[in-house]
Amino acid sequence: MAQWNASNQWGAQPGHTYSPVYQPGPTPQYGQPGYPFPPTSVPPPAEYGGGYGADHKSPFEGDRFKPKKRFAGFVVLSAFAISQWVKSGGLGGGVGGGNTGSAVTLNYHTVYLLLFVTAAALLFSTVYLLLTRAFTRMIMHITLILSIALNIGICIYYWITRYWSGAIIFTIIALISVLAYFGYRSRIPLASLLLQIVMDVAKHHKSVYVVAFLALLLQGALSVWYTFTLIAIYSRWTPGNPSCETDSSCSSGRVAGLVFYATFSFLWTSQVIGNVALATMAGGPFGSWYYFGPREQGQMPKHPTWSAFIRASTLSLGSIAFGSLIVTILELLRILLSIARNSANAEGHPIEACLALCAECFIGCIEALVRYFNRYAYIEIALYGKPYLKAAKDTWDLLVDRGIDALVNDSLVGMTLTWGAYCVGLLCSLFAYIYLRSTHPAYNVDGQYTAPVILFAFLIGLQCSLTLSSAIEAGVSTIFVGLGEDPQVLALRAPELFGLIASTYPQVVQGVQRV
Repeated sequence: MAQWNASNQWGAQPGHTYSPVYQPGPTPQYGQPGYPFPPTSVPPPAEYGGGYGADHKSPFEGDRFKPKKRFAGFVVLSAFAISQWVKSGGLGGGVGGGNTGSAVTLNYHTVYLLLFVTAAALLFSTVYLLLTRAFTRMIMHITLILSIALNIGICIYYWITRYWSGAIIFTIIALISVLAYFGYRSRIPLASLLLQIVMDVAKHHKSVYVVAFLALLLQGALSVWYTFTLIAIYSRWTPGNPSCETDSSCSSGRVAGLVFYATFSFLWTSQVIGNVALATMAGGPFGSWYYFGPREQGQMPKHPTWSAFIRASTLSLGSIAFGSLIVTILELLRILLSIARNSANAEGHPIEACLALCAECFIGCIEALVRYFNRYAYIEIALYGKPYLKAAKDTWDLLVDRGIDALVNDSLVGMTLTWGAYCVGLLCSLFAYIYLRSTHPAYNVDGQYTAPVILFAFLIGLQCSLTLSSAIEAGVSTIFVGLGEDPQVLALRAPELFGLIASTYPQVVQGVQRV
């Protein structure tokens, strides 16, 4: 790919050349220091990008960046279960293998274990983000190769274990992933460039990382709360524990139902936290940078992140919660189908296992599509103050008009960060497994609680990492939404970047036509 002259483009020093995938170093200034046209002026001439679209809009048009004037069950269950658990002494347990408590069910030993898991998730998530910024292109290649290797490995494992239904499906998945790699590989330079640019914009807006880490800490606190609630439910209603001697309401069915409800509440709230962070980033620093340029130019509104957070957590919270609920339901359906598949496979029913696996894959594909779709809908909500259904309609128009190929680089960014989240979840699960094997708690002598503890650890690690990654993904996705609404704005702010995108995706040089 040709070299670009970086002089006076993004704040680079004279005499340097621009490579499509630049090396980490001094942060470039994105946008022209001498922005020649105010946001409300007439469309710029062609040499500044005015020829790329005739639908020039004011950044404030349509209530952009302007607010509009207009879980209790989990709390009750958690408060009651934890209070009863504390009364019973928590069934004992502590750190390490010296004091593992009662053998009836989960106890303080598991609480400390999952607290350690939460701390590990925070650490792993932060380290992965730093590594991604430093070695963007390399990590994108690695995640693609690891995805293919994982699919091939699962395929081989299923053939060896004669799990025929899974083997056939993962053979198809492995073949598709191998073929898709060659298409994705050609887009890695642009995708890595956009990811680095988003991270460098975040350098000029420290609030990006403040919001990301606050969301991550809030997610960690929610995980701790979920942990105590989960252990308290097991301790309070599992038949055979001391609190059930005078209470006839204890049963395995009640435990399963309450665990399901607590998990549903945890996943839904986790989704909302991550999506509020996404909307805050999109409507705050990233959206303001796209429409107004760097803060030094004096066009950007004051306190854009705080204003975006107020809109996302109040006026737009209902829309965000509705979209999050859809994803949570699909995620729970997939988990239930996975349980049904494992049960059918263990009981020797291959037909039922195959049907459950097909249904699980189908629900998983729908869940992934809805997550991807919702990210753009939340950005429309954050930038333009739209309700969810209107944002969903405009998002559909955007995706239809731009085409799947125009969004491949955004998918690469999401794949890189999502793979990191799964790695964090797996590392947390491995940590939990090693801790259980090393301490030999009394309640897990036969290994009956190994699977749920590992699952809880994986969920905590996954959700913590996804919360942090959502703030970075918001930047890349915001660029594409801005290109769909006002492509000429990026031509003014960063003509070098816009030229690279336009040369790769010619269709983005025209805004999406709204009916």
